[in-house]
Amino acid sequence: MGKQEGGGEESLPPLFESRRARFIGLYRVFASTILVGVCLIWVYRVTNIPRAGEAGRWAWLGMLMAEFWFGLYWIITQSPRWNVTYRQPFKDRLSHRYEDKLPGVDIFICTADPKMEPPTLVINTVLSVLSYNYPTEKLSVYLSDDGGSEFTFYALLEASRFAKYWIPFCKKFNVEPRSPEAYFALHSDVHDIKYGQEWLEIKKLYEEMKNRIESAVATAEIPVEIKKQHKGFSEWNLKVAKNDHQSIVQIITDGRDINAVDNDGCQLPMMVYMSREKKPQQPHNFKAGALNALLRVSSEISNAPFILLLDCDMYANNADSIREALCFFLDEKYGPEIAYVQHPQGYNNLTKDDIYGNECFVINAVELAGLGGYGTALFCGTGCFHRRECLFGRKYSKDYTGHWNIESQKTIERSIKELEESAKALISCSYEKGTQWGKEMGLIYGCPVEDIATGLAVQCRGWKSIYYNPERKDFLGVAPNTLDIALIQHKRWSEGLFQIFFSKYCPFIYGHGKIHLGAQMAYCIYLLWAPFSFPTLYYVTIPPLCLLHGIPLFPKVSSLWFLAFAYVFIAKNVYSIVEALRSGSTLKAWWYLQRMWLIRRITSYFFAFFDTIKRQLGLSETEFALTDKVITDDVSKRYEQEIMEFGSASIMYTVLATSALLNFLSLVWGTKRVVMDRHSKALDQLISQVILSVILVLINLPVYQALFIRSDKGHIPSSVTFKSVFLLALACLMPIY
Repeated sequence: MGKQEGGGEESLPPLFESRRARFIGLYRVFASTILVGVCLIWVYRVTNIPRAGEAGRWAWLGMLMAEFWFGLYWIITQSPRWNVTYRQPFKDRLSHRYEDKLPGVDIFICTADPKMEPPTLVINTVLSVLSYNYPTEKLSVYLSDDGGSEFTFYALLEASRFAKYWIPFCKKFNVEPRSPEAYFALHSDVHDIKYGQEWLEIKKLYEEMKNRIESAVATAEIPVEIKKQHKGFSEWNLKVAKNDHQSIVQIITDGRDINAVDNDGCQLPMMVYMSREKKPQQPHNFKAGALNALLRVSSEISNAPFILLLDCDMYANNADSIREALCFFLDEKYGPEIAYVQHPQGYNNLTKDDIYGNECFVINAVELAGLGGYGTALFCGTGCFHRRECLFGRKYSKDYTGHWNIESQKTIERSIKELEESAKALISCSYEKGTQWGKEMGLIYGCPVEDIATGLAVQCRGWKSIYYNPERKDFLGVAPNTLDIALIQHKRWSEGLFQIFFSKYCPFIYGHGKIHLGAQMAYCIYLLWAPFSFPTLYYVTIPPLCLLHGIPLFPKVSSLWFLAFAYVFIAKNVYSIVEALRSGSTLKAWWYLQRMWLIRRITSYFFAFFDTIKRQLGLSETEFALTDKVITDDVSKRYEQEIMEFGSASIMYTVLATSALLNFLSLVWGTKRVVMDRHSKALDQLISQVILSVILVLINLPVYQALFIRSDKGHIPSSVTFKSVFLLALACLMPIY
């Protein structure tokens, strides 16, 4: 799969091609020069350690360890950059070759809390996939509701009725995107639409449906006449709580029924609501448990050979994404060895310059593409197409041909009631006891980022995985729009990733001899986010403290050693800017991302490290924190204006504010020291630390504004300011050894 073409017999052109990024050889030469500079920095640190008793000896040794870690981590980040590979599917060839025998596709959507993930948000994702440009009789959509909410069920029922109008509308006029909310937001003026009358009618139907759902949620009551329209509401006649309820499976639209048609007379996709059994004292394994339940339920009902996994807030943005993904699976030469096709996560609510660094331009365009070049694309949990057999634990063998060209087992002879009852038994709390579910079958349990561990396990069973980053994003979700949510999300990710490094799934152990060494290294770019907080935190505290005390930690400007530091700093950052711009970012977005990387490392990743250690020692258990998708109007306004949102007294803000104040103080005091020095000795010795403080002060400008200037609800609370000033005073009184 590393060759230029996706493969195929001579008479059959390939369904996809692979292309290596240009100028990789030139980049390797450039990276080698940075490596030389890094090695020279290490040599300088080792050969110039202050003698015992000299001021700053221990600070110097700490700088040696921090810079050794920085250098080692930089080396790890080069592994994907040396193998960046792009994929291009040919969906026209797929249609020409397989249109009459396209395989069935099951689509899994997960939601867990109707308050944090509103039902209207969920059904927009559902409606976007129901209207794919794909034979509807071969589509089945499953919604897992871990909240066990009748309001989510009601919203899905409403969506099934609206789909009878929405699906024909989308296909008749080829609209994009196919999430109604996103579509009407982009096309808000009927005068810009050629099919104005039908547009008005479909929008009216959507607004009426949306109002009914939101009204029911707001009043916490579904009208009795509506409940009488579907037997499924009887499930909530019993006592149902979020963490204590029976198994619920309801087939809302029977895709086997030729009479279940839309307004154009075309067959509707299968639609299934599922809420697995929950008991207070029974482990439910979070999202991984929900997806494994969906695997079993779908096997009983539709059993399609391919599966698409989506978060409830990530709607389909490309009506042909199924066809594009199938180009990889159905390719005659390389298709049988492909387990999954991962798409990047995109967002529809980013600000102009992405103030919270959510888009990850370089990660998506370079690092993940480099991992895909090794055939080991990360499984990121959403926007991923899977071969069902791979999720059931099947190992790859060279004689495997891919069992996709069979009819989905929709068991036409069984009634809806029989299917529902048999499926319920598969999602009881006791079903997985004594089985391989969560170990060798399905998604792996015991980790907040079950997707990464599962993807690695699949790859170590011999399968390849594809990373596909199309020009038009196939899936768009909701990005965090406050700093608090962004940091909590990264804390959860980094904690889970670090847990993998400590577990048996550590790539260097579990993947040894099974996946490429470069892929093992590339995995660790993300698995080591948490420990990377320490050298970063050291660099933003010790150099400014030493500057306050007049202790130099970098070579004199007049020294040749200074050139190594200057070259590595300039070359690395200039290339980082070039890489970001080539990946679709802007210069301002790059700067915002540098700010966010610093903030994440000294807050989210720092606390994630200790939480992981506590868990490894058995002092705490794994938790799964949902990110809220609902915000107030004033928060939304500040987000659109790219004003950072603080607003809480989080301990993470105390660390951030203390660091910012320390660097501001050291800059003022260090500048005074340099200016007052008549012999320019301080300038020669301390200018590097002054420059470092200048950079850190510029990065922290929004923090100073939130501490002392802003008065809106998004400012940093005074309690955090007092704590930070107190900690700053203690830090300044500390002796430097």
